Amino acid sequence: MTIHIPLIVRAVLEEYELPWDGDHGVAHWARVYENGLRLAAETGAIVDVVRLFAVLHDCRRINEGTDPDHGPRAAEIARTLRGRLFELPDHEFELLHRACAGHTHERTHPDVTIRTCWDADRLDLGRVGLIPHPKYLGTEAARRPETIKWADGRASFRVVPKLVSEEWGIELRDGRE
Repeated sequence: MTIHIPLIVRAVLEEYELPWDGDHGVAHWARVYENGLRLAAETGAIVDVVRLFAVLHDCRRINEGTDPDHGPRAAEIARTLRGRLFELPDHEFELLHRACAGHTHERTHPDVTIRTCWDADRLDLGRVGLIPHPKYLGTEAARRPETIKWADGRASFRVVPKLVSEEWGIELRDGRE
């Protein structure tokens, strides 16, 4: 079974409670996706886990502020979609589940794929006015000043990656399609 990200994005958006163009919405997922692919090329992280994390990690937020249980809820959504919209070997699925569940509460993890997922998300803090600090990033690739500058520039200006419209088929306007 191929991992078809546009189908997964569509499925999670059916029940997404927040504006699609909000702080934790589709453009954020896409920037995390691109951050993750860029990092994985250097870290050796499992790319399918990084891709799925990007589109699932915030998909069950109930508000744009404090929502401490959104990561575990996202991990459970991943469990319900596995076998239906994507397939991963057990080990890779456990990495995805752990990355989603722990992305807001945990600072680091021994697995490079999980650290890559978390760094991809943390590099997008500029969207809420925070510059990522190297001491909170888990990979050397993410800690590089040029990586932080590149990612923060995109986040701060709330860049909507082309893949949102060109690959995922979503036009962001007025918070909903």
